Amino acid sequence: MALGATMYRVQIELSDVERGVYESLDLRVARHPSENERRMLARVLAYALQYEEGIDFGRGLSTAEDPAVWIKDLRGDVKAWIEVGQPSAERLHRASKLGARTLVYTYGDPSMLLRELDKAVVHRREEIEVWELPRELLDALERDLERHERWGLTVSEGALYLSRDGATLEGALVRHPLSASGRAARLV
Repeated sequence: MALGATMYRVQIELSDVERGVYESLDLRVARHPSENERRMLARVLAYALQYEEGIDFGRGLSTAEDPAVWIKDLRGDVKAWIEVGQPSAERLHRASKLGARTLVYTYGDPSMLLRELDKAVVHRREEIEVWELPRELLDALERDLERHERWGLTVSEGALYLSRDGATLEGALVRHPLSASGRAARLV
């Protein structure tokens, strides 16, 4: 018998000063049995950091055609394809060909992903945004993770401030730019 998903409820008071987004989010998040807690937390943070009308979680790890998170317009066209972790260069190539913004939120060392992308043919590679989530913040969230979380999340000047149970966690959100050089620059 297959194991079912573990459900989490994450309530977030979001204050994204840089984008002028102030929202109360009430998320129900299913963690697939093969997904670790850190990846699930990275999905939730990616959702909050990119929050806008039309955002939704993909259908899950068992659906390879979906990203972790995406943003669609009213017609159903994909505006943003958001991956979490270390997606393959082929996956990012396919995502960027949709014409949508393509983003990756890593929750570990991004160097292997960056090396792979540097060697691979990836459509519009210089437009792909690779963001490294602060590991110390993820460590603290993962260590005390409950099935019902309440966060206050403030984004200001590239830093994340997350309040939870009277404590404030913080860390820098680091963008790793991809150059137009490499094999991908020769795409026509």
